[in-house]
Amino acid sequence: MKSLAALSALLLASCATIAPPAKSGSVDHVVLVWLKRPGNEQDRQALLATGRELRSIPGIRFLDAGTALPSERPTVDDSFDIGYVMRFESPAALESYAVHPVHVKAKETLMNLSRKVLVYDITR
Repeated sequence: MKSLAALSALLLASCATIAPPAKSGSVDHVVLVWLKRPGNEQDRQALLATGRELRSIPGIRFLDAGTALPSERPTVDDSFDIGYVMRFESPAALESYAVHPVHVKAKETLMNLSRKVLVYDITR
């Protein structure tokens, strides 16, 4: 539950892009990342840049990335370093994304720099 509360904080903290309204059948894909080297700004920037590259993949309706919003609330997990929030037009679009060459390359970067990754998929 703490990670879901952290997701809410991430969504509220990131205002760079406005998410389109969710439609029936869409999928929100949330990825929380803990760096191997917590606090390493170069690693953090590399993962944020990698996230921006994912926007070119067809089927993504929205993608934003940011860092954890510090919180003293006991229900908020702010221990992750980077969070990605994506909206796909459908489960099929999410499946296509998973094997897209841009995602495969991004995942390699992600796995090299992270010690832990949690993914949540939410459908409507």
